[in-house]
Amino acid sequence: MHLPPMMVLMTSLLGHAVQTVRGLPPDVQDDLARTLLRLAERYQPVVRLTSEERADLAEADAEIERGELTMDEDVEALWTKPIP
Repeated sequence: MHLPPMMVLMTSLLGHAVQTVRGLPPDVQDDLARTLLRLAERYQPVVRLTSEERADLAEADAEIERGELTMDEDVEALWTKPIP
């Protein structure tokens, strides 16, 4: 039996759980996926920010407080702009 690449890295039990969940209604699948992701977050390493990164985030928070938000059109233009 040929398994999809993502299934090769799973334990048999997790693979069985995923196969079982595939047969459930989409809203239930989404609920279970959110629960699994929340549980998996507990095992992710803590990211330590540098002082420069903390300063950048503080400035971003201040911009948000002042209402200095980027418009959707500006973001779309950035993503569609050709890379030199």
